[in-house]
Amino acid sequence: MNNQQPHWLMRRKNIRKLWFGFMTILAASLIAGLFVHQHEYFGIEHSFGFFAWYGFITCVGMVLFSKLLGVFLKRPENYYQTNRTDTEITHD
Repeated sequence: MNNQQPHWLMRRKNIRKLWFGFMTILAASLIAGLFVHQHEYFGIEHSFGFFAWYGFITCVGMVLFSKLLGVFLKRPENYYQTNRTDTEITHD
């Protein structure tokens, strides 16, 4: 039997604390955007929470692009074993 404690990032109470902390930081940065003057270059940057939703949309785009790229770059599971010949020496 394994009597070890799970890693601290795997404990349910710590996961909830992390989510709460991240949401608090996100809310604080959104609220701070109301009080801090930013030098925007484009008109859309004046919208509330622009950098938050722009970052989220960009992150989703990167994940989708990587999934699409994986379709073209993926190799079969036995890719390195298909080109073997019977004369090769194997070390089992």
